[in-house]
Amino acid sequence: MTRTDVLIVGAGPTGLVMALWLTRQGIKVRIIDKSEANASTSRALVLHARTLELYRQLDLAEDVISNGHKIEATNIWTGGVHRTHIPIGDIGADLTPYPFIHVYPQDRHERLLEERLNSMGLHVERNRQLVDFHEQGSLVTARIMDSRKPQCDNDVIETCEASFVIGCDGAHSAVRQTCGIGFDGATYSQLFYVADIEGSGSALNGQAHLSLDNTDFFLLMAYDKGHHARLSGAVNQSALTKDISDLALSDVAPGCDKAVGIQIDKVNWFSVYHVHHRVAEAFRSGRAFLVGDAAHVHSPVGGQGMNTGIGDAINLAWKLTAVIKGRADMSLLDSYETERRAFATTLVNTTDAAFNAIASGGYISYFVRTFFIPYFSPILARFDFVRQKIFRKVSQILLNYRESALSAGTVGLVQGGDRIPWAPVGDLDNFESLREITWQVHVYGAAKEELKEWCQSKGVALQVFPWNEKYQSVGLEQDAAYLIRPDSYVAVADPSGLPERYDQYVKENSIQLA
Repeated sequence: MTRTDVLIVGAGPTGLVMALWLTRQGIKVRIIDKSEANASTSRALVLHARTLELYRQLDLAEDVISNGHKIEATNIWTGGVHRTHIPIGDIGADLTPYPFIHVYPQDRHERLLEERLNSMGLHVERNRQLVDFHEQGSLVTARIMDSRKPQCDNDVIETCEASFVIGCDGAHSAVRQTCGIGFDGATYSQLFYVADIEGSGSALNGQAHLSLDNTDFFLLMAYDKGHHARLSGAVNQSALTKDISDLALSDVAPGCDKAVGIQIDKVNWFSVYHVHHRVAEAFRSGRAFLVGDAAHVHSPVGGQGMNTGIGDAINLAWKLTAVIKGRADMSLLDSYETERRAFATTLVNTTDAAFNAIASGGYISYFVRTFFIPYFSPILARFDFVRQKIFRKVSQILLNYRESALSAGTVGLVQGGDRIPWAPVGDLDNFESLREITWQVHVYGAAKEELKEWCQSKGVALQVFPWNEKYQSVGLEQDAAYLIRPDSYVAVADPSGLPERYDQYVKENSIQLA
């Protein structure tokens, strides 16, 4: 029998982030994974701006950026002809410290996260598979087996007690199945392929290339400025002459090299797959929680999946920490499902609509592929407001929890539940203090003495930024006070700059801030 605060099942990016954020906050963690080793294939590619902002809390962002690749432009091809070049660059300038599209393959990403976890004294226990668990009182008792040995061998099954169990174990989650939580949704009929390639040619130039025609489409996404890229697209199933298990890239995309003018010298990894869109009926059952793909899966449009799972993990980690340390009631954990399931449902619906517009066989899809994307989208992309609107949405910096019980107040354009706007002034960066996983108060202008005394008595950091017109331009109000959660979202936006509203908030939500 072993004992831990939190048992994490699954050591992909979501599980590793959960383990990192909990360990950083002093929570005892055990993380298991049924696989022999971490991933050696790229899978998820893009880390969005909001994820990179949150990665600053563990000094991960700069390592990710220095080892990844910035996509400078997208190119559109039809019928083997290059139609347009759309610059991307710093498309989100003035919105975030990370205003670009950043590619960082999942295998490298997982290695970085696991190395950081190891440096903190925690190691993934591999070849360990969850059999089942049951909850009694304040404990979850889980049975864990060595996945290399037969399940009928009782000698390979151990027992672990934990205060909470977290399912980060993907779409076939054992945690979700043990809880009996439904996973509603469907599977698209289309078949898709993905491949990591090496090659040469003008299109392997560090940029993205989208090839479209009446029936087929694929995306070539560079890993670096050299010869490595991810190739993914739709399979024309009517033309297949082999069993799916026997397919190779040459079978499903025989003309992809000619379509964008490249030569494929090596295929490092290839797979075919169906796309699913599902959301779990609940993200929580008692002391068990679902995070990432265990809770929601959707189409790869916009590269949202991994980033959303990481957002789940960070949202839940600070709340678990508060409960385990006795700084909040169990009721605080109800907000995890309220906040994250609402976003997941919206995301699935949005990516589903976008996916069908591109990939289905109907008239709308035909129009989007052959006319709108090649000819109209480049015109729209010339306008900065269009480019920034797309970036705001895709980067997840617009994600908010305004409807949550943990969100209150409105000041200027900022509401409780919003991400605090980024507003650097000279060398003063208002995001710098957000590196700490802690409650804090921001004032842009002058802080009232009552608020200073309140922050000191509560052990809450007060960050005061001398007023500048830049703050007004992003929607902040002079001398107002913003109580910010450990995950850097605004909890309370109060125009008075006085602490009374904060006292009410703490009492209503049964939270100790420090």
